[in-house]
Formats: sequence, C-alpha cells, structure tokens
Amino acid sequence: MRPAPVTPYSDRSFRPLGGRGSRTFVEMGRMSLSYDLLERQVRELLSGESDYIANAANFASFVYHELPDVNWAGFYFLDASGDLVLGPFSGRPACTRLAKGRGVCGAAANARETMVVDDVAAFADHIACDSASRSEIVVPLFTRDDVYGVFDIDSPSLARFAPRDRAGIERLVRTFIEAAPRPHPTESPAR
Repeated sequence: MRPAPVTPYSDRSFRPLGGRGSRTFVEMGRMSLSYDLLERQVRELLSGESDYIANAANFASFVYHELPDVNWAGFYFLDASGDLVLGPFSGRPACTRLAKGRGVCGAAANARETMVVDDVAAFADHIACDSASRSEIVVPLFTRDDVYGVFDIDSPSLARFAPRDRAGIERLVRTFIEAAPRPHPTESPAR
C-alpha cells in the first residue's frame, strides 16, 4: 500500500475543493455554492501568515479557483495620485494602471460601495482588459473609513453575480481584510 500523497496543505486543516472546474460542492452552476465554507477556508488559508502580498496572492488565487464561472480575480491598490495599480491576481494578464475614477473599479472606489455590473458592455466607462469578460463585481477595500483599493472579479457570463453572490463575496473580502491588515502607507506592502 502506498502512503498518502503529501499536499501543500498537509500541515493545515485547509483543503482545496479540488481545483478549477471540479464539482466537489459546486454542482451544476452556482446552486450549491457555500460561502460559509469558503469563508472558513479563507480564514484557514490566511492564518499564521503576516506577509500582505502573500496573503493577497493566495486570496485572489483561491477566489479564482473556487468560484465557478469566473475568468479573473484580483486586486487594484490606490497609489498617491489616486490611480488604481494592479496587485496580486489570477487570470489572464490585466490592465496595469487604471486612471483615477475610471472603469468599474474606479467607480466602486469613488462610490465607496460594491458595484455589480450585469453587462459590462452596457457600462459606459468599462475598461476591457479581457474581451471575454461579460459581467463584473468590484468590492472596495477599507482601512477604517479610507478606501485603499478594490477586489475585482470578472465572469465570461452575463449577470453572473446575483445578490447572494454579492453578499458572499463581500464577506470573503471582509475576511481577507481582517486576516491581512493593510500595511501602514509608509511601510513596504510586503510587510
């Protein structure tokens, strides 16, 4: 009998759901998606690590691989000029810099609230980093009352993000913010 394989998560209770496209708890679409389970997994994934960039990278990858029907997930962080600059992400290469207030990401940062766009082609100021994206959700990142960036998820399907998804994704982002506090602006983001 062969020994059990060692996985990257052998020393932790976190277990991946099986990877992109698997059907472990997501059956035929989004009906069985458990944001409670995803939130517990995010907490475990980020526990014990203090490096902000590492946690942001793992969070983006986790969301990309575990949410069905997603083709991009990642961060944009505000710089001193007010532009949004690309952070850790998973998916196809993305726009590196978004001018202040531009696109769905800039609109969400300015409005200081989550934006769900069912059809990005109908959003007048949409910035098409990937022409396959058809819908989008953007959640602002807060430290106290200050927005310091956004978490952006794109889908190749129209109207992918239902109210239940919005609430679940907002919970996941809050969990990330709690587990990976933003570094002080004078510190390196990797600390």
